[in-house]
Amino acid sequence: MKKYLLAGFLAGNMFLLHSCATNPVTGKRDVMFMSENQEIAMGQETDPQVVAQFGLYEDPAMQRFINEKGQQMAAVSHRSHLKYEFKVVDSPVINAFAVPGGYVYFTRGIMAHFNNEAQFAGVLGHEIGHITARHSAKQQSKSILAQAGLIVGMVVSPQFAQFGETASQGLGLLFLKFGRDDERESDKLGVQYSTQIGYDAKEMADFFTTLQRQQEGSGQAIPDFLSTHPNPGDRYNTVNQLAAEEKQKQNQTNLQVNRNSYLKLIDGLVYGEDPKQGFVENQVFYHPVLKFQFPIPAAWGYMNSPQQVQMAPKDGKAMMMLTLAPGKTLEEAGQQVLKNYQLELVESKQVTVNSLPALAMVADQKQEQGVIRTLTYLIQFGGNIYHIMGISAANDFNNYAPQFTSTMQNFKELTDQAKLNKKPDRVRIKTVAQASTLSQALRSFNMPDSKFNELAILNGMQLTDKLEKGTLIKVVEQ
Repeated sequence: MKKYLLAGFLAGNMFLLHSCATNPVTGKRDVMFMSENQEIAMGQETDPQVVAQFGLYEDPAMQRFINEKGQQMAAVSHRSHLKYEFKVVDSPVINAFAVPGGYVYFTRGIMAHFNNEAQFAGVLGHEIGHITARHSAKQQSKSILAQAGLIVGMVVSPQFAQFGETASQGLGLLFLKFGRDDERESDKLGVQYSTQIGYDAKEMADFFTTLQRQQEGSGQAIPDFLSTHPNPGDRYNTVNQLAAEEKQKQNQTNLQVNRNSYLKLIDGLVYGEDPKQGFVENQVFYHPVLKFQFPIPAAWGYMNSPQQVQMAPKDGKAMMMLTLAPGKTLEEAGQQVLKNYQLELVESKQVTVNSLPALAMVADQKQEQGVIRTLTYLIQFGGNIYHIMGISAANDFNNYAPQFTSTMQNFKELTDQAKLNKKPDRVRIKTVAQASTLSQALRSFNMPDSKFNELAILNGMQLTDKLEKGTLIKVVEQ
C-alpha cells in the first residue's frame, strides 16, 4: 500500500511540474491545470449560460459602448490575441465579472453607478486584468473544478446546488473570490490599461469609494472586485498613487474623464428590479408578463433571473425554485422532472391550485450525505407548465413542508392592474438650473427626502457638495 501511495505522490509531483505555465503579465511560472485552449473553451461554454441566466440589457448604444471600449483596451493588454467579448447583462446587482478566455460582463446595476467614462474604464481594465493574469484559471486550478458552491450556493447550502438548472461548472467561475495579491494586480492592470487608452485612472479610486458607501448604506453584498482583503482606504490611496505613476510613465498629458457623455449614455437606464422580469413586494412575487403570483415564505431570501426564481431560508437547510417545465401534459412533465433530477417517486396525486390543474409529487434522491426529499407541484396555466420544487434533507422535510405547500397552493393568476402595469424606475439625467448644493438640486427635482442619501451615492457626491449651474446629475424616476 505504501508503495502505491509513494508512486501516486511522485506522479502527482511530476504532474505539477508539467502543469506550470508562464504568466503573461508577470513572466513567472504559475501552477496551472488548464491550457489556454481549455480556458477559451470554458469561456465559450460559459457565455451562453451567463446570457441565459441574466439576459442581455436591451440598449444597443450601451452594448456598442462597452464593446468598443473593451476591444480598444483588449488591444493594448498582455493577451491581445484572445477574442474578447464584452456585454452588459440585465441585472440590478452592482457587479462586473470576467470568465476565462476573454469574456467580460457588466451589470446594468454597476453601469448606473459610474459617473464618468474614466470610472467605467478603470473597472473594465480591472476585469480584463483578471483574464490577462489568468486569475480565474488559477482559482479554478486551485479548486480542481470543484462542484460545490455554485450559483444556487448564493442563497442555499451547496448540497442543493445540483437542483438549480443553472448550477454548472461554468457559472461557478462567476463567484470565485480572488485573493489580495490577485486583486492588487488587477487594480494595477486596470490603471495601466485605462491610462493607455487615454483615461484618468484616478477616477477608479473614486469609484471604489462610491461602492463602499453604497454597501455600507444598503447592506448589499460587496461586488467581487471590492470584497477582498485590501482595506478600502488603503486601496483608494494605492490606486491614486498608481495612477499618478502610470501617467508619468506613459507621458500622458491630456487624460480624459468624460463625465457628461457618460451620463447622457445612461439616461433612461432601468434602475433596480425590472417589473417585467418579476418583482417582490411584501414577500409576494409578481410576474406581470406571465401574469402569475405566489407568496415567498417570511424571512426567506430570493434570487430572480430570466430562467428561474430561487428562494431559501437563512439557515440554508431548504430551498424552493420555480421554473418552466418541459412537456405537453402534467404527466409528461412529471416524468421529465423525475428523470432530470434522478428522483425516486414516493407518491403523486392530481390536485387543483386556485382552479388550475396541477400534479403534486413527493420524491427522493439518495446522496452520499443522506436522502434529499422534494415536494414538486406542476401547475398548468397560460399555455405553460410551472414547476415549483421544494427541497430539504429528508430529516428536515416535515419542518419545511408547510412552507413549501403554502407557496405552491397559493400560486394564482395575477389580476391586480396596479401590479400588471407597474413601471420600472429609471436613471434620469437632469441639468441643474442654478448654483446650489446637491440636496437643494434634488429637492428642486421633487425627489423625496428619504431617497437623498441613495441618490448622493448614485451621483458619487455628498449632499453638501456645491454644484454649478448647468451641472448634470442623476435622479430616479419612472
